[in-house]
Amino acid sequence: MELALKICSKISAYEHFCVYIVIPMRPESVPSSAAVQEILFWQKRERLEQYVIKGTDNESVRSMTNVGGQTNEIPIIDLLLFCIDHHGLAQKYRRFMIYVHAKGMTVDDEYVLMRSANINQRSLDGSRDTEIAMGAYQPTYTWSGKKTHPRSQVYGYRMSLWAEHLGVLEDCFCQPETLECMRKVNSIAKTNWQIYAAKEHKARSRMLSRPRW
Repeated sequence: MELALKICSKISAYEHFCVYIVIPMRPESVPSSAAVQEILFWQKRERLEQYVIKGTDNESVRSMTNVGGQTNEIPIIDLLLFCIDHHGLAQKYRRFMIYVHAKGMTVDDEYVLMRSANINQRSLDGSRDTEIAMGAYQPTYTWSGKKTHPRSQVYGYRMSLWAEHLGVLEDCFCQPETLECMRKVNSIAKTNWQIYAAKEHKARSRMLSRPRW
């Protein structure tokens, strides 16, 4: 819900904003069980809530008119959800998902957060589970200090993850907030999903578009 509200606030302010999220393809345990189905339900609600808030179900670019009457093209950006395929494990078609359990986040290629907490009420309430988190940045490599992309070690860390999971490094990856980059990452992930779903599994990389169960 917090991510959806953040995106909606940026849309209302005519500011571009994007979130790339990698989560498991599905929760562990039996997919048809009540517990798993409830998790999938709330994950889907998280994707849709931003459009309920804004009164739209459009995921493409639409025109919005500001107070001064100027028309702006604002991308209505979905929460970009992905999952990871482990094509080295064997079942029927020699593939299986990687259960992503890492709790990591990079923000603006400037700040990195590593933690034990999940993004849920139980972990973040402060009175239930005991959690630990570590945040870090380089004071001399910030957007405000550089007046441009900081190109910090956080940026290098994020780029190395993208290279590993997308199987390629494109120039547009240097600016993940751009529509060009979002479209490129989505294109690679959608292609990989189509290959994953086919009988012959020969994907070049592991990042998949997460299915909308």
